[in-house]
Amino acid sequence: MARKIKPLGNRVVVKRCEAKATKGGILLPETAQEKPRQGTVVSVGLGKIDDKGKRQASELKVGDEILFAAYAGTEYQAGDESYLILSEEDVLAVMGGSHV
Repeated sequence: MARKIKPLGNRVVVKRCEAKATKGGILLPETAQEKPRQGTVVSVGLGKIDDKGKRQASELKVGDEILFAAYAGTEYQAGDESYLILSEEDVLAVMGGSHV
């Protein structure tokens, strides 16, 4: 990461997976491709503060492979790298690892 990003609260920074060719091997132009809805967590906030003022630790950790909602988050460009900052509520599932 060109600059270190520390998400606030219950947000995470995700490096989106690369788009792949179609099943027939056709590479679509970037503007025609649907962006992948999975990625790797690269940074995690401290967690959400509940109604009683206690911090709830995040369920996610750096390195988790995740699936997230289609239009979730905010894109962030750091040099040549593109990241997505999203709320933990927008994460639908963790794939593999110690969570499964």
